[in-house]
Amino acid sequence: MYNKMANTEERLQQLKAFDESKAGVKGLVDDGITKVPSIFMYKPEDPSAEDIPSFGNPTSQHQFGIPVVDLGDVLAGRPTKVIQDIRRAAESVGFFHVVNHGIPKRLLEEMLEATRGFHELPREVKAEYYTRDPMKKVKYFSSYNLYQSRFATWRDSMFCDMAPEPLDPQELPLVCRDITMEYSEQVQKLGVTLFELLSQALGLKPDHLFGLDCEKEHLIISHYYPPCPEPELTIGTAKHKDGTFITLLLQDHIGGLQVLHENQWIDVLPVPGALIVNFGTLMQCR
Repeated sequence: MYNKMANTEERLQQLKAFDESKAGVKGLVDDGITKVPSIFMYKPEDPSAEDIPSFGNPTSQHQFGIPVVDLGDVLAGRPTKVIQDIRRAAESVGFFHVVNHGIPKRLLEEMLEATRGFHELPREVKAEYYTRDPMKKVKYFSSYNLYQSRFATWRDSMFCDMAPEPLDPQELPLVCRDITMEYSEQVQKLGVTLFELLSQALGLKPDHLFGLDCEKEHLIISHYYPPCPEPELTIGTAKHKDGTFITLLLQDHIGGLQVLHENQWIDVLPVPGALIVNFGTLMQCR
């Protein structure tokens, strides 16, 4: 019992030291570490196919393509096809790529670049935004549940609370300020379109989900995964479900996203110019 308590206290001290450095995982990498610290070591409770993703296994027999929904069909006068495609994706996978969504490729690329730009700023600049205060509309930190989880995740994140209360652009870091505001406006418009189509996919009037205030809250989260010296010992994101109505995910060319489909982890390869739509738990019915 004493050893367990001592180990728990030692771990807590390690977590506090990491958190109070305000340097994030990127800071560890910049310091030149060659071993993954113990607080990041991933020890699954259940070493089963459901708990451990099989990263990048090109020989897997469970190859599966995430459905693609082309919003260009709406402009071409074929909204029924789009609605049917969304319904099938929702019922079968819970994810789909959306293309011809109206957000310029230039904007997507600049948003990714701005995300990297922030996370690669000097640590003393980023430290000004490092906080776990839930009242802050812009915050940067590592591991959302750092002190509650069995292991810390190998990533840094910046949260920007865009709505329902409008975010003052001056609260955003200069390196990503203008592009974040522009991207936010564009994805908000896309969200409105998707909620209209989702309402119809459910057999309801186009404005039905608006009556539930589905589109009111709007959060932009930018994740950054620094290079890891021992990637087999840790994980960037643990198995989870998004507690949202929908999530619109912008991947870079590296990818890394996986979804659990029919008890197997499936790599979701990036599609140039596409966004991934994920149906969150608030959109799911039993």
